[in-house]
Amino acid sequence: MPPPTCLRVALPVPLPRLFDYLPPAGTGAGPGDVGRRVRVPFGPRELVGGGAAPGEPEPGVEPRPALGFPDPEPLFSGELLDSLRWLARYTHAPLGEVLATALPAPLRNGEPLPDTHAWAWHLTKAGATGLGGLRRGGRPRALAERLAAGPCGEDQLDLELEDWREAARALARRGYAERVAVPARAAAPAPRPGPEPNPEQQEAIAAITTARGFTPLLLEGVTGSGKTEVYLHAIAQCLARGRQALVLVPEIGLTPQTLERFRARLGVPVHALHSGLADGERARVWTAAWRGEARVIVGTRSAGFTPLPEAGLIVVDEEHDGSYKQQDGIRYPARDLALARGKALDGPVLLGSATPSLETLHNARAGRYRHLRLRRRAGEARPPAVRIVDVRKRPLQAGLAPETLQMMEAALRDGGQVLVFKNRRGYAPVLLCHDCGWSAHCPRCSTQVQATPMTVHAGGGRLVCHHCGHRQPRPQACPACASLALQPQGVGTERLEELLAERFSAWPVLRIDRGTTARRDGLQKLLAELGDAPGILVGTQILAKGHDLPNLTRVVVVGVDEGLFSSDFRGGEKLAQLLVQVAGRAGRARKPGEVWWQTHHPDHPLLHALISGGYDSFATAELELRRAAAFPPFAHLALMRAEAARAEAAGAFLRAARQRLEQAAQAGGHAVELHGPVTAPMARRAGHYRMQLLLSATQRRALHACLDAALPALYALPEARRTRWSLDVDPQDLY
Repeated sequence: MPPPTCLRVALPVPLPRLFDYLPPAGTGAGPGDVGRRVRVPFGPRELVGGGAAPGEPEPGVEPRPALGFPDPEPLFSGELLDSLRWLARYTHAPLGEVLATALPAPLRNGEPLPDTHAWAWHLTKAGATGLGGLRRGGRPRALAERLAAGPCGEDQLDLELEDWREAARALARRGYAERVAVPARAAAPAPRPGPEPNPEQQEAIAAITTARGFTPLLLEGVTGSGKTEVYLHAIAQCLARGRQALVLVPEIGLTPQTLERFRARLGVPVHALHSGLADGERARVWTAAWRGEARVIVGTRSAGFTPLPEAGLIVVDEEHDGSYKQQDGIRYPARDLALARGKALDGPVLLGSATPSLETLHNARAGRYRHLRLRRRAGEARPPAVRIVDVRKRPLQAGLAPETLQMMEAALRDGGQVLVFKNRRGYAPVLLCHDCGWSAHCPRCSTQVQATPMTVHAGGGRLVCHHCGHRQPRPQACPACASLALQPQGVGTERLEELLAERFSAWPVLRIDRGTTARRDGLQKLLAELGDAPGILVGTQILAKGHDLPNLTRVVVVGVDEGLFSSDFRGGEKLAQLLVQVAGRAGRARKPGEVWWQTHHPDHPLLHALISGGYDSFATAELELRRAAAFPPFAHLALMRAEAARAEAAGAFLRAARQRLEQAAQAGGHAVELHGPVTAPMARRAGHYRMQLLLSATQRRALHACLDAALPALYALPEARRTRWSLDVDPQDLY
């Protein structure tokens, strides 16, 4: 058989096909080029794609020659390539876009693989002789004294000295210290012993470490039960076997805290991988993992694409969290990708949560996942007491009842900390004219029949749309009636901060939301600023996820009612998870904790189910409702969205798409129901009108077979060129 004459390349373009190119000059096409980056001409541009398969060009097509290979060997091979192909099939996305999503930006653009050494600091000769000239008690002097004992890796310095980086820069400017490259494993900090696991933890650790082959495990542990300790012991044994471990966390804010704890305990360099890092650093960590040098990687959703040539364990912490689902571009589920990779790697995947998603819990109860439980808090900590506060007919200040404010003052005088939780950032959700009823609406997201309010920010001085980002100054007078009676309505974290700072001026009041934690390590710096001193934290759901605040004794939830009557079928699940997770921040050490839920609906069954039977009781009842309504996990959904400058264009595409989908379902005998097209719950965003079409099937295979058969025809529709459309398999919400 003659050798193949061309290479079929997957390119990062929104077309579900491969492109034929001749091999670069002086090379041939062969199986060794599969998964290899290749630079090719594409129209007037140059693109970097991935070799998918050698083959022959289509008849009548004269392929152009590729420009070159950036690497001598494939970046994608074995399990990683198989998993990315699975993801392309699962999301029905072009393989080229999936391969591009899996790479950090420099590698996606064709840059060479970076160096993967670690960094350490040491004193220069000038530093050794000039040590006495540094001010005593200053950070540069403390760092210089530490380096006088010998070079020290940056991970170790993170554990030993606060804010050492600024001190290092000061020493470097004077020529007293310099940064040097060292082998990655040589920079590891010395491991520290941890607490002895209790019997429940020991049982969970044994189950994880003795698992053989692909084993999905759910570690369901109440908040404060020591799930991280279980992770650490399991990872330590994974490292002892010479294997790699990948740990996914839902938020960037959790990464520094997790890194610090892991570095202190494991005795190996622990690498971070998330969108808050510089592109070059992300490429360096990805490459270190690809080379097998990075043994422990901790990251957010995108870290699920990390190469693991010597994989031993994958951990998904807070597996229920919605941030594991990518909401634009390739709409991939990082948790399900981790499970798919664990199956391909033939290794264990550990899902941890105090409030597992109903899909995961259903799989565990059905025996598809091994179910591990931690039923009590670690150490001397006890579960917090939960109190429902009826605020009907009560005078409220920024949403807080008088008895709530009294409780907060008592907790502060006792030396404790208080968390006031409000899942709405900004000052107020609406700016309203008290005389004529006018309110500020976003001009890019509102329609004639549906207004999208703009949120009041900066103490009332600025209006911001939380959907499209549009900003404008607050008007001085009402644009409709010229009245000066413009009043912010409702409560956000800024308004709570303002009230509490005035009411409790003797104690610090810190606001934790996207506005105050946007900078690198912003959350950690704010929490460090408060420390263990008495004070108040006002925050959004950023504070609900995994943070250990030992002196936090009281939690107040403002705005419980906003989630009790959601139109989203997952609304009850999300609210229950949020309430349990926020409550879990209180009383995690020796001091007892107490949680107050303020509500105008004190008799709501969801609240009483959580108090009387906990999350498990709520989940059992909710799963029965889902079964009766044929919602996930008892059905499988796919949501097709379309956006266009005119609503008619979006509707025309979805009507044509429905026709093709119905024909495919009928021809293949697939039991798939179609609902719509209908206007999306948010009808307009950023100037584009939005419509959607929902597909539902009781069998996942039928849903995917229908999509496989119909999607090629959808790309060819003339209506597709006049709209922006996307497909979301297993959508987390229907908005």
